[in-house]
Amino acid sequence: MASKSGRETAQVNTLDITYRGTVHQWHCDHMGHMNVMWYVGKFDEATWNLAAMMGMTSQYLKANNRGMAAVEQRICYRKEAIAGDVVTVRTAIVELRPKLVRFVHEMRRGDGDWLATMMATGVHIDTVARKSAEFAPEIFELSKQALATDTTLWDAWPPAKAFLAP
Repeated sequence: MASKSGRETAQVNTLDITYRGTVHQWHCDHMGHMNVMWYVGKFDEATWNLAAMMGMTSQYLKANNRGMAAVEQRICYRKEAIAGDVVTVRTAIVELRPKLVRFVHEMRRGDGDWLATMMATGVHIDTVARKSAEFAPEIFELSKQALATDTTLWDAWPPAKAFLAP
């Protein structure tokens, strides 16, 4: 399927945009582009929006002594982001197990250019016992709705093309 910009994208279930922001001058390093620490930061903000969409709001996490722990992250950088760029992140869940979620974020510039992709694995934890814990049934069921229709699209790393529609 071709997007408005002519870039090929695959049909997948996607969540709404999980992050929208701007690259500020202070995000840029001596090379003139957004430093890697800010990509991670923007992806992290998208991750917490994903958690809230799954039903794991900060109120839920605090009230139930629950949290999420990142156990793996992989980032593929494609194009530079510079000061003034508006960026968005879209997210899809690619694996869901009773205690684990694996998801992909794709960051794009406002013009649709694919900037970076991050694949991450998070484990749901009991913050008192400090060990993994199963997702509550309602969170698990809600999260299933965000599962990508073809999770094999992200089996290869780094990804050869972007998959989430701009």
